[in-house]
Amino acid sequence: MGAPQAVALPQQTAQQPAAATRELVKVYGSGEAAVRALDGVSVQFGRAQFTAIMGASGSGKSTLMHCMAGLDSATSGQVWIGTTELTRLRDAQLTKVRRDQIGFVFQAYNLLPQLTAEENILLPLQLAGRRPEAGLFEHLIEVLGLRSRLKHRPSQLSGGQQQRVAVARALVTAPALVLADEPTGNLDSQSTADMLAVLDRLNRSGRTIVLITHEPDVAEHARRLIRLVDGQVVQDIRQAPLYPTAETVNA
Repeated sequence: MGAPQAVALPQQTAQQPAAATRELVKVYGSGEAAVRALDGVSVQFGRAQFTAIMGASGSGKSTLMHCMAGLDSATSGQVWIGTTELTRLRDAQLTKVRRDQIGFVFQAYNLLPQLTAEENILLPLQLAGRRPEAGLFEHLIEVLGLRSRLKHRPSQLSGGQQQRVAVARALVTAPALVLADEPTGNLDSQSTADMLAVLDRLNRSGRTIVLITHEPDVAEHARRLIRLVDGQVVQDIRQAPLYPTAETVNA
């Protein structure tokens, strides 16, 4: 059997979405113990769009993001990154898409303990045989306050510092799509503002940003807000006329 072919989104528009899901279902377990984490989620993320995803614990936020990144397999439904249908790819093909097109900020950092902060940040580029965009590495370590910690290993860093290293690692490849699972969860207010400024810079240069957050102030920074309840999209607030303010986020 030949390699799976890239599948274009049905009813493709003039501008292909950066990412999309169609009737996405994810079930964990079976029988009476089955948990339906995603229940038919269909959503598109336009290129250069900045979207926040909110919802209570167990609403399916992280599961949606992991399926979009190809880190978790769908029970049914489809996921696209551009015109590539992830749900048809083999492991090696998925790895290449994740490495070349997606920057993922993990809630649990996922740093390699034997590497220094600098080595962790540059690892995706090393694996891809690439150099960072001009000035991007320097900009990241400056605004995220990591310059003095580059030679330290994760065990020598605070939780907040580890989170900043994880953010820098996801952004150093300047990926077309950035998926961030609670990227500001362990950051102080200044570090949060600096990190959001980095995301803004990438967004203005054409990158698509999708982040999960419990923080209304962070959600306000986006131009679109999606709210999940019990694995379903129940609210989709866009820039106009329902710009996501603290009032709509907390409604």
